[in-house]
Amino acid sequence: MAKLFIKQAEQYAAGRPTYPAKLFEYIASKTPAHDLVWDVGTGTGQAAHSLVAHYTTVIATDTSPKQLDFATKHPNIHYRHTPPTMSIAEVEQTVAPQGSVDLVTVAQALHWFDLPSFYKNVRWVLKKPHGIIAAWCYTLPEVNSAIDAVLRRIYTTNFGPYWEAPRRFIDEEYKTIEFPFESIDEEGTITAFAAEKEMKFEDYLTYLRSWSSYQTAKGLGVELLSNEVIEELKKGWKEDGDMENDIKVAKFPIHLKMGKVGNNN
Repeated sequence: MAKLFIKQAEQYAAGRPTYPAKLFEYIASKTPAHDLVWDVGTGTGQAAHSLVAHYTTVIATDTSPKQLDFATKHPNIHYRHTPPTMSIAEVEQTVAPQGSVDLVTVAQALHWFDLPSFYKNVRWVLKKPHGIIAAWCYTLPEVNSAIDAVLRRIYTTNFGPYWEAPRRFIDEEYKTIEFPFESIDEEGTITAFAAEKEMKFEDYLTYLRSWSSYQTAKGLGVELLSNEVIEELKKGWKEDGDMENDIKVAKFPIHLKMGKVGNNN
């Protein structure tokens, strides 16, 4: 996973949306205590920076040191570089002691993980029985009908061959990803939230260039955002009479899964 994001770390930090405050208020309302969070796959710290408003300490880990270089700093956020999989001993040394974490969060990253190994660590580190794991993804940005239609098409036809296989879990809105915890919501996946980002057209392109599929193709000498594709996207951007330098709000639907560790995990 780390290799996919090293090259575009700066674009990732600049191009990704901000998660809404209400998302973290909702998550925080489900944990009885608010002492310690482990934010896994923190990337450049988007979620960690919001979590620290609700929890005393956030341990934010990632397998990519380049991503961590661009992370938002805060005295109560402790960024740590980790290997892709960790033993229980490594979790205790790097993250926290057994049964000491109130909340484990994974933002837009769960699909990359070795899930059996990761879930073993989650069960070990969370407080029982009320410790919570919250994992979410967001799907394609919604700007206007014209550019959204173009993006949906090129997402499949242009970018599709260069996505890693786990990307399908995002396409399926995390409904099919393994999640062996006691659900706190009858629906299983909560869809009441959306991330937002104000963008000019060039910002929109920066976001697309932050995709791992774009970097994979680029490494193979393939430019997915050709002049022709950019012109087509630009035409969609201007559908409502705006110019490419005008600011639009892109909305990214969020799909959230939450579960308790319980006594039996």
